[in-house]
Amino acid sequence: MNYTLHQLQIFLKITQHKSITKASEELHLTQPAVSIQLKNFQDQFSIPLTEVVGRQLFVTDFGKEIAVAAEKILNEVYAINYKSSAYKGELSGRLKISVVSTGKYVMPYFLADFMKDHSAVDIVMDVTNKTRVVETLEQNEVDFAMVSVVPKKLKIDSIELMQNRLFFVGGAQLKLNKKLSKKKMFEELPLIYREQGSATRAAMERFITKNKFPVLKKIELTSNEAVKQAVIAGLGFSIMPLIGIKNELKNGDLQIIPVAGLPISTTWRLIWLKAKKLSPAATAYLKFVETKKEQIIRHKFDWIHSY
Repeated sequence: MNYTLHQLQIFLKITQHKSITKASEELHLTQPAVSIQLKNFQDQFSIPLTEVVGRQLFVTDFGKEIAVAAEKILNEVYAINYKSSAYKGELSGRLKISVVSTGKYVMPYFLADFMKDHSAVDIVMDVTNKTRVVETLEQNEVDFAMVSVVPKKLKIDSIELMQNRLFFVGGAQLKLNKKLSKKKMFEELPLIYREQGSATRAAMERFITKNKFPVLKKIELTSNEAVKQAVIAGLGFSIMPLIGIKNELKNGDLQIIPVAGLPISTTWRLIWLKAKKLSPAATAYLKFVETKKEQIIRHKFDWIHSY
């Protein structure tokens, strides 16, 4: 056999996502490139690693065993690299973080300077919805998770990062009847929701339920970016995190619509399992956040006080 580490990495991503498309996106490769490497890897085995039923890719039992072996091999390779860095006195290791989708507008700013100071540390950041974030933390797949709603069923430690505020927004071209009451506004205007499992959706539903607003029209989309584009296009209105619409407000593509009881304020937190033994890289990152977070907020997020 003559498989490469690159093929092992690609195959492992395919088994994790059960999708060539998602694997290619995470690896920043084209779908054809991933498909070719999967075929070249498969050609070295007489037993199928994957199979396609309908349009869904499935990993065979044999493929699952190969994926476990591939992960062990890749982890050993990472360990060799980290030992080389450690021998030179550099902080090294892998830092795995799971982030709720709107957190992608925040988390990179809390990583940038740390990465500049510790170039031998590898960062793996998974951006997904709240349900999946909690799952990865519960299954000990990550060092940290970034959330705005702390899971009650897990024993965790946490550190506050910054405030998260959600406003009622619409496309800039839409003209509202100023005589509409809040109740009529929510009853007559199409509302655009995030998918089930989203913390933004949960906050939106709590607000609507608390105020007993009847909602007759609604659209459901599976990402904050999709919701934003739909609102800009005039498909409806939504309650959205301010952190994700800075440029659209500045460019005049979106407008904040004043509604009593809004904005909703929550807090972004970095959380980790209380029983987890943090690696040297994770411990160093936690210390970095504790000492630098106020400076990062002041330099990178001072604009939020304008709204």
